[in-house]
Amino acid sequence: MSTLVLLVILLLAIVGAMLAAGAAYVVRRDPSWSQPLSIALSAVTLMGAMVGVIVAR
Repeated sequence: MSTLVLLVILLLAIVGAMLAAGAAYVVRRDPSWSQPLSIALSAVTLMGAMVGVIVAR
């Protein structure tokens, strides 16, 4: 893999971790957001899996 690909993967991992931390913070502050955020995180997980399959090809 090239250095650029590795940097993009690292950037996506950092952004994903920041999104997960933000979602955890919002749910902790206001528990009524737990269902919409779980659906949103499921969608992000699905998109990440599809990107992983595409990159693996």
